[in-house]
Amino acid sequence: MIAPEANAEFVAAMEEVLEVYQRPYDPNYPVVCLDESNKQQVKETRTPMAMEPGQPERFDYEYERNGVSNLFMVFEPLAARRQVTVTDHRTALDYAAQLKALVDVQYPHARKIVIVQDQLNTHRAASLYKAFAPAEARRVLDKLEFHFTPKHGSWLNMAEIELSVLARQCLARRIPDQESLRQEVNAWQQSRNIQHCTVDWQFTTADARIKLKRLYPSIQS
Repeated sequence: MIAPEANAEFVAAMEEVLEVYQRPYDPNYPVVCLDESNKQQVKETRTPMAMEPGQPERFDYEYERNGVSNLFMVFEPLAARRQVTVTDHRTALDYAAQLKALVDVQYPHARKIVIVQDQLNTHRAASLYKAFAPAEARRVLDKLEFHFTPKHGSWLNMAEIELSVLARQCLARRIPDQESLRQEVNAWQQSRNIQHCTVDWQFTTADARIKLKRLYPSIQS
């Protein structure tokens, strides 16, 4: 049984994120969702057999592992825009670099960037201080507003939905190396951005209080 205190922490974090999702679009205060995934690169050990009439292209079951790459997904649902960055790792330094890119490259004119993310141990302001001099870390941090999904509530992060789409549409096959991965991901995100694909998020705080009523602690009078 989950303790009432744990339930209270979950619903508080959940409602905070849901309220953020209700904010109207404002380019000065963009709401972005950030999440991470990975992709193992795989080389073919034998040349695939070409497609023939009545036969799809065929691959040998054997393959050669060729490293794992990390993927940072930054998704702004109200602008129907996503940016995927392929990196070697997902350390605190990599995360800090993503935050700096948000501030200086992706949203240089924003007054404040509102970030929804999970509670991964690198998702902390301290990561900026590990990566940059204090003045630079503070400069970046002052442009950011963090909101965290609750533990076991990563489904509340719309970037996770976009990563799922990426996995199905682009990554569900063998990709031999990081450069090929980067090219494929860039083509995928460009296509979705041009088509203005987004997430039709309709789950609200009012819905949560009805559908997830069992998670709300009982109030003792």
